[in-house]
Amino acid sequence: MNERRLKGLMGLCVRAGQAVFGEDGCRRCITGGNCGVLLADGGISENSRKRYEDLCEKTGTRMAILPAGLLEEATGKPGAAMAVKAGSFSEQMISCL
Repeated sequence: MNERRLKGLMGLCVRAGQAVFGEDGCRRCITGGNCGVLLADGGISENSRKRYEDLCEKTGTRMAILPAGLLEEATGKPGAAMAVKAGSFSEQMISCL
């Protein structure tokens, strides 16, 4: 994983308005088919992780578990997960994973 590049892309993604935070927002993005990749923080609870994994598997959405704290460090937003809208940002992030 190219962590440095991924952090930079995550910050750009947030500033460009291509990131969705919060459980409800992420769920809507995934089920609506608008999510290119779901990035979950490594510190996420087992129950939340399982819910996201099941949802991503059901919809065919790519999911990655990041090292604990990386999500907040890169975006400045606390949270368990970030849905990246489908497009060039998600494609570049997938290549970093």
